[in-house]
Amino acid sequence: MSGTKNYRGVSIQAIRGNIADQPDMTAIVNAANASLSPGGGVAGAIHRAAGPGLEEECRPLAPIRPGEAVITSAHDLPNKYVIHCLGPVYGRDKPEDRLLAECYRNALLLADKEGIDSIAFPAISAGAFGYPLKKALQVGLQTIRESIPSFQNVKKIRMVLFSESDLEAFIQLLD
Repeated sequence: MSGTKNYRGVSIQAIRGNIADQPDMTAIVNAANASLSPGGGVAGAIHRAAGPGLEEECRPLAPIRPGEAVITSAHDLPNKYVIHCLGPVYGRDKPEDRLLAECYRNALLLADKEGIDSIAFPAISAGAFGYPLKKALQVGLQTIRESIPSFQNVKKIRMVLFSESDLEAFIQLLD
């Protein structure tokens, strides 16, 4: 199952899969920790697939604050770039919805500025950071839609979701 909607000339897609295995995307987004180091979840999967060069390149860029995004090369990943975002910890980093929206907005603005045509996101903050999935996806999709009119380069945005139920939740929002 997957879903695709075109919105003002930009394709918004949703698939079930592994964010570290999106070879047709120019950039992928890492749901990073503040130190931009390997960890568990999305960050761990991306760092393992990218190899040790990613951690070396990230070190001088850290720490980042909730809502911030930074860009690196993708090293051993099949993509050209990794955009690292620090999402809010639900219940701790306030206001969560604004900080989460900043993650998506800053990643998209950085991608567009760098001439990136396609970008894949995980469900930022919806894992270990405890953000309720449906709320996190609503904030992400709303921010994506609000950002599209300013794009010069981004033509494809993909949400890569971990489970079938996560994917179904996003497809419902997309419709």
